[in-house]
Amino acid sequence: MSPDSFTIPTFSKPDKVLTFLSSEKGNFTYGNLYGFTKWLADRTEGAHFSKKKPLLICGPSSDEIIFLVAACFLLKIPFLSVHEEFSDSDAAILKSQIDPSFIFSDEPGRFKNVFNAKRIVIEKEHLILQSEYNESLFSISGADKAAGLFLTSGSTGTPKIVPINRRQVFFATEASANNFKPGKNTYWLLCLPLNHVGGISIILRSLLYGSAIYRLDSFDTQTIRNLLSSNRDFEVASMVPTMLINLMDDTHFQTHSGFKAILLGGGPISAELIEWAVTRGIPIVTSYGMTETFAQIAANPILNPSGVYLPKNSVGHLFSPNMIQIRDDKNEPLPNRESGQIWLKGPQLFDGYMTEELNQEVFDENGWFNTGDYGYLNYRKQLYIETRRMDLIVTGGENVNPTDVEQAIETFPGISRSAVVGVQDKKWGQRVVAFYTTEMEQIDELELKSYLKEKLLSFQVPKEFIHKNDLPATSLGKIKKRELLRSYRY
Repeated sequence: MSPDSFTIPTFSKPDKVLTFLSSEKGNFTYGNLYGFTKWLADRTEGAHFSKKKPLLICGPSSDEIIFLVAACFLLKIPFLSVHEEFSDSDAAILKSQIDPSFIFSDEPGRFKNVFNAKRIVIEKEHLILQSEYNESLFSISGADKAAGLFLTSGSTGTPKIVPINRRQVFFATEASANNFKPGKNTYWLLCLPLNHVGGISIILRSLLYGSAIYRLDSFDTQTIRNLLSSNRDFEVASMVPTMLINLMDDTHFQTHSGFKAILLGGGPISAELIEWAVTRGIPIVTSYGMTETFAQIAANPILNPSGVYLPKNSVGHLFSPNMIQIRDDKNEPLPNRESGQIWLKGPQLFDGYMTEELNQEVFDENGWFNTGDYGYLNYRKQLYIETRRMDLIVTGGENVNPTDVEQAIETFPGISRSAVVGVQDKKWGQRVVAFYTTEMEQIDELELKSYLKEKLLSFQVPKEFIHKNDLPATSLGKIKKRELLRSYRY
């Protein structure tokens, strides 16, 4: 069935007196958001936005970015939010696919040598404007329009652009509401980056629920412990495993009795971590999702703090009305309990990458999408994830494309070849490790690490370097990364 054959979920506009956002910088209502949205509509009047001409956002987490993302959604303006360390050379790679109409950045001249786009400057007074919900200017309907664009790692070293439609946002929000819907004027803690689907999904789901966001500039462990243990206005928080581990390092940490759950995603979740949280009485919900499904598309139910979902290592059921198949290497469906590749289909799934050639590799003739992940279903249709996309490393919730790192390493004088893998790590989910061969007797690894910090984002730089006399390879010269992983000593 095509996405159009499903009934599109509908939502009501939030009352202007409800809390929209709070942070250390202030408290804002939906009336403030509507006032800002009207200002943005006036500021961008006459602009022709589309998937290829989005509003580009670049900067660290801020109230301004949350306002901007929510206002773009109300105005049906496609946006693309990139990492604060995104460089001119990174932007130049995207130029063949997008040409932003407007740019918002924490640096006024950001990307001026790449894009000829107008600039948006947001002043503090723009966040405290007031307005009613303006039916003639903006709305929360329009399922056929583009919502935003997201970057995800590609196997060629060039980022894939994932367009997300409003339809996906609507279905993802309704599915989450069936599991958990925050109350009015209660907080969803947002401490995830705002260039990932995990952070953006909190903004858009909160907008459609009419609930409130509490934003932190960064993950401050003690502040979050205090908020979740004693402030009953906080009902839910989204985190990656590393964050939860940091919270639980304090053996006295407990969430308050009215707290619903920590939604856990963004990478491998060990059975040890789940057991640790359950034993401590900290309510967590493990889930499965990706950029292409606008975050979680499967999750366990939310339970009371003392509750336990079984089996603990499952990520729960797929959200209806989406569909799942487990297939073998010949693309034949497998029965329950047999492991294979995870294929998805349904209205929460994206329609395809911006680069058409990529779609031919991942979609079959019936519209099923090959996630590249491996897992199985039990007899209750609960999903188990065994390995995530083979080429992708997820460390601390950040996606690392090994190809990008390998290409940087191999420009360092004396290194002939490298192979970058993700190894299991209790704190980070996976840790980036680089194997390399050299034409010299010895490489200064501290110098290599310093060199890579100039070329890569901080989370891409390997935490460990391992010298090898040679790297195992196939007859065609492809490095056997699984063999390297088996040789790694934890």
